[in-house]
Amino acid sequence: MALLPILRYPDPRLHTRAKPVAHVNAGIRKLVADMAETMYAAPGIGLAATQVNVHQRLLVLDISEDKSQLQIFINPEILSKEGECEGEEGCLSVPGIYETVKRSERVRVRAQDRDGHPFEIDAAGLLAVCLQHEIDHLDGKVFVEYLSRLKQSRIQAKLAKQARITA
Repeated sequence: MALLPILRYPDPRLHTRAKPVAHVNAGIRKLVADMAETMYAAPGIGLAATQVNVHQRLLVLDISEDKSQLQIFINPEILSKEGECEGEEGCLSVPGIYETVKRSERVRVRAQDRDGHPFEIDAAGLLAVCLQHEIDHLDGKVFVEYLSRLKQSRIQAKLAKQARITA
């Protein structure tokens, strides 16, 4: 397994729309393992392949307290959305930034598991928010794009300053 570099907003590659995974094979399973290791090391609760500059429809997440319940979604698609909730979100591609975002409260998602078997899941609460957030990445969208232009500009300036300090 290997730690993968995570793209940072406003990197234009974060706006690339991911292509479907054609075949679940050993290469995809290795990518899943590397993404999980990267997510846990960051530390985070979700990671989309787009964030590690792999433009395939694949995401991993683990919202458990003890990081023991890795979930893998290959070719995820949201089938339905219900309700509305608002909550604070962060992102491994936008380090140190947390903002309130509106999302659907419940979603139904269809995907494939690490062996390519199709499944559907009904998700609510944090799981629903995470799925929407990570699927947005696969569609080339970063959560800060739900915010006002002014907030986006301030976030870009803050991240640019952080990059200068750490460089």
